[in-house]
Amino acid sequence: MPSKKKKYYAYLLPNGTSGITDDWGVCEKMVSGVVAARYRGFPSREDARAWLGEGARYESKVHKKLEPGIYFDAGTGRGEGVEVSVTDERGKNLLHKALHEKELNRFGKHLIRHDEATNNYGELLALRYALEIAKKEKVKKVFGDSKLVIEYWSRYRAKRKELSAETVKLIDEVAALREKFEAAGGSIGRISGDDNPADLGFHR
Repeated sequence: MPSKKKKYYAYLLPNGTSGITDDWGVCEKMVSGVVAARYRGFPSREDARAWLGEGARYESKVHKKLEPGIYFDAGTGRGEGVEVSVTDERGKNLLHKALHEKELNRFGKHLIRHDEATNNYGELLALRYALEIAKKEKVKKVFGDSKLVIEYWSRYRAKRKELSAETVKLIDEVAALREKFEAAGGSIGRISGDDNPADLGFHR
């Protein structure tokens, strides 16, 4: 059986303390309960060091060559609640094509304001904006890393009784948008969170 691929975890705390470890437990202990701590997993120590060197910005990632298209994600990495991100394959923000500038933060992302929002709700909302932008820009390919949203919720498959009314409503809206998008020749693909240029969260 092949051994599990080694991963490196970089972290930066608000007091300036930073480090790189190949043990998730060590990283978790350092950042647990620390507001505004930043941390992320990388395939190599060099990538982890480069991320810290660039200020541990969540938007700074080394990406492999990606297919042209629209990429979406949501995350809680900055500790301010659930943020929504939609970019092109180079990581360039696209949310301004679907939302008013006032609805975007200084990073070009959309912060969801209501308390019931979960990260999964954020992923679903991100897909909605990605589909709206794809239609407007005549782009045929959309990508994300959420299995739940891509394979289930956006296909009307959900345990509705366990979800809030707002989430159920959004599920129906996004599933309808997806049907129209695919009927017009569009496709939604799933990629690794490590490769997603729209990524805002931390992937272990």
